[in-house]
Amino acid sequence: MTTTYAVLSEGLEKRFGEVHALRGLDLAVAEGTVCGVLGPNGAGKTTAVRLLTTLLAPDAGSARVAGYDVVRQQDAVRRQIGVTGQSTSVDVELTGRQNLQLFAKLHGMRGAAGRERAAELLDQFGLLDAADRAAGTYSGGMRRRLDLAASLLTRPRVLFLDEPTTGLDPASRNRIWAAVRALAAEGTTVLLTTQYLEEADQLADDIVLIDQGRSAVTGSPAELKARIGSYAQVVVTSEAEMPRAAAVLDQLTGSEPQLDAVERTVGAVSMDATLTLPRIVRALDAAGVPVLDASLRPPTLDEVFLRLTDTADSRKELVT
Repeated sequence: MTTTYAVLSEGLEKRFGEVHALRGLDLAVAEGTVCGVLGPNGAGKTTAVRLLTTLLAPDAGSARVAGYDVVRQQDAVRRQIGVTGQSTSVDVELTGRQNLQLFAKLHGMRGAAGRERAAELLDQFGLLDAADRAAGTYSGGMRRRLDLAASLLTRPRVLFLDEPTTGLDPASRNRIWAAVRALAAEGTTVLLTTQYLEEADQLADDIVLIDQGRSAVTGSPAELKARIGSYAQVVVTSEAEMPRAAAVLDQLTGSEPQLDAVERTVGAVSMDATLTLPRIVRALDAAGVPVLDASLRPPTLDEVFLRLTDTADSRKELVT
């Protein structure tokens, strides 16, 4: 089956004076999916969003959003997208309802249509009880939900979320996550930039790791985790048992074990997807190695990020 891409870019370049923000960025976001865009500070995530939403023009390369060229067909692109930036765009002196009705008018939705859509979104985002209060009295999480609601007034085909949950408490973040999941279930394509790797792990169908203005690594969360393997670790009863435990893990994993004499731990990275904890325990038992604890855990997305992005601080081995 042919994949239809809601966002497709090739070789996007953007400079700001001496700063080379994007150095040939390639993106391919399938229709109806959530794509998480990750990267260290200064990697080019926000610049990419600004280019794809027609707020900036690329210096080189091309991009299409919802089938329209972001340079030659800007008006058409804008009619297809919703955008929630890093800062809320709501007017704190207006009520939540007035904010949405104002945005509705700006989108050409007048009269009953605008009022009904505003009420629908206030209900969807749990803001009906506060709808007639000034937005300035809202909590940070409520303002973000109102801002997200405003970006959905026209039922966009593609929604850009640029770090939408930065600074929010866990409860507010969970509400935003629930809203994003609901949108994706309804067929909206979501491009999400975030500093929270757990957020990408929870929401994204696919992830793009951007490093130094380029797409460094792409894949689903599971695929990216599989690239760096699981981590097997045992805690032995004494330092004297560590060499034998290391020999067992070396044989099972094929990678050089790491030893911590203080904690009496021996660990090793395994790229073998068939390796199981019972198999490790049986091998240790067969070798006569007494252990206090044994574990086999998959990597977190944080570890994937550190291992696979090309920054000096990220060239680390998978450790406990």
